[in-house]
Amino acid sequence: MLLAAYTAAVFLSAFLLFLVQPLFGKMVLPLLGGSPAVWNTCMLFFQAALLGGYLYAHLTSSRLTVRRQAVVHLAALALAALALPVGLRGAAPEGGAAPIPWLLGVMAVTVGAPFLVLSGTGPILQRWFSRSGHPQASDPYHLYAASNLGSALALLAYPALLEPRMRLAGQSAAWTAGYAVLALLLAGCAALVWRRADSPVSAAVQVPAEPVEPGEAAARVTAWERLVWVGLAFVPSSLLLGVTTFITTDLSPVPLLWVLPLALYLLSFTFVFARRPPIPHAWMVALHPSAIAVAVLLLASGYVKKPGVAVPMHLLALFVIAMAAHGELARRRPHVRYLTEFYLWISVGGVLGGVFNALVAPVVFSQIWEYPIILTLACLARPWPAQRLRWRDHAAFAVRAAAFAWGLLYLADDDTMRPWLFLLLAVVLINLLSPLLGRAPLWLAACIGTVLLVRAWAVVNEEGVLLAERTFFGRYKVVEYQHEGGFHVLRHGSTLHGAQSLVGWRRREPLTYYLMHGPLGKVFAATADRAGSRRVAVVGLGTGTTAAYARQGEEWTFYEIDPGIERIARDTAYFTYLADSPARTRVVLGDARLSLARETGRTYDLILLDAFSSDAIPVHLVTREALDTYLARLAPRGLVVFHVSNRYLDLEPVVAALAKDRGLAARAGVGPRDRRTYESTSTWIALARTEADLGPLTADANWWTPRLRPGVEPWTDDYSSLLTVFDWR
Repeated sequence: MLLAAYTAAVFLSAFLLFLVQPLFGKMVLPLLGGSPAVWNTCMLFFQAALLGGYLYAHLTSSRLTVRRQAVVHLAALALAALALPVGLRGAAPEGGAAPIPWLLGVMAVTVGAPFLVLSGTGPILQRWFSRSGHPQASDPYHLYAASNLGSALALLAYPALLEPRMRLAGQSAAWTAGYAVLALLLAGCAALVWRRADSPVSAAVQVPAEPVEPGEAAARVTAWERLVWVGLAFVPSSLLLGVTTFITTDLSPVPLLWVLPLALYLLSFTFVFARRPPIPHAWMVALHPSAIAVAVLLLASGYVKKPGVAVPMHLLALFVIAMAAHGELARRRPHVRYLTEFYLWISVGGVLGGVFNALVAPVVFSQIWEYPIILTLACLARPWPAQRLRWRDHAAFAVRAAAFAWGLLYLADDDTMRPWLFLLLAVVLINLLSPLLGRAPLWLAACIGTVLLVRAWAVVNEEGVLLAERTFFGRYKVVEYQHEGGFHVLRHGSTLHGAQSLVGWRRREPLTYYLMHGPLGKVFAATADRAGSRRVAVVGLGTGTTAAYARQGEEWTFYEIDPGIERIARDTAYFTYLADSPARTRVVLGDARLSLARETGRTYDLILLDAFSSDAIPVHLVTREALDTYLARLAPRGLVVFHVSNRYLDLEPVVAALAKDRGLAARAGVGPRDRRTYESTSTWIALARTEADLGPLTADANWWTPRLRPGVEPWTDDYSSLLTVFDWR
């Protein structure tokens, strides 16, 4: 009964701890434009709060008896309950304001106290259990496995069970109920150990002469060992955030893509700290170099061209690397006397990973260099040889490293190779050379670092780059190309976001997705009767290309969340669409949906939804509630037009479901077929209150009624499902 009670309490505390992360992230995401950096900032806060919780557990464990600690912890649990239920407090950030301080402040007020208390609960319960007199009390680390299992299940349960079935208010209420159940469980656990815990820890816990369990480290902990703990925790933590940023930049920053990497990260803790690990540590150590090599080959080959294959491979690499690093942590775990200190140093490593990815990297790097950097450091997070290598060994490893690096670079640079041959050569190369290099972590790191450095050098020295920047909302660069008279091109992440010809007579010609002979051109032709008096709202500024359609006497408002994009669009050294526009134009900084909701006295004849971060569309702009906001700002006979071109997501059924849900007329158009340089095929969907409002689009044979798809329901602020619209091809 005692073991079951403690296991249940540890499990539930971890379940609640990690359930609140995607819950709060989903609450705050719309206020910051759906940026992938929202989750990294949230993770930084959660890691810092986790460190605070572990510090609280360590200090109370080292200075208080179990009885006194129980009283203090139950009181802290009750005080933290005053912050419940979980909900946003405070106004949304102003347009152009620094989002990170605002977000961290909101989290401190909203979930800071409950999260900190829950963070310390796991180590405190393990400490109580170690004083319980139970036959397994001398090694309570298996409770840490139960804790991480609860964490992983919470993360998987959120997108699979909770998010599709409950609104945010209901999710918050359910979480509060779980918190109350945990309080009762903790009171029971304290009662069970109360009688056996009436003496100070220092007198009751004696360090045995030999390690209690095979593989445990000696009781005396050195400064070097603490540094190793921090390093082994830092690498998987940073890698977790790097992988998450990498895959959500081109797909979409939603809870599903947040929790999968984090769940794998936590499962690695569960497996390695289990009393009987289901996957032997030696297996993960053997796979470790190959996993790194696969991730590096995918990175060196370019963006996520086939996400159905590439994303699982990146996640698999994360899991193997985390298993190897955390397995080393488990192998080096100290005697129970140092239990809370051990968790404290692990948390320090986790926080440092969060600081590096969320605060340092976006300022220092213009690209997502933190991912390849940590892949290189991950080579060192494995067992090192017991004996120093001789010079002959170093020479042999140097040859292997050079051959491996050359092979990876050759595969990454060959775009003409057939896929089956590429796969065959990659498998042979990785399986032959990576295990050999695994015996020498430094040479493995040198090999991987060389490959990534060569690829980075090619990116940094790309010809024609006029600007390369990175903000909270993404990374972008402006490049000048000389062919056909010259072009300036804006790339956001891996996606083309606009281009302008440098030839005088073509400067005002809209290119890429906005062509006069494409779907958007037909939308403006459908409203030609109002040309010269139109009021137009454009969500997403980009290069300002849509301003090429503006006419004298019109009012155009661009809603843009990223101040960096506005600077690019207004700088005539890069693009001149805004400067050349004859209409009255203004740019409103901040999340478009919130800004539109505030402007109650303004209506528009045309609202264009064209907001993307790389190829990811902010989901909160394609929901029922968002559409209601657009319709409230839509003038009579007006059109709401969605740009739904996407490499990975088929968004047509989503918009079709929204149109049907609100009883709107809708037409979708794609084109053009015949394209020149920087002319792109694009898909647009126009919605109107009546068929008549769609004008000529209803009679155009190239425009059709958007198709519905079984299983695709209207997205709401509380429900969206990428899996139902993911293009696995």
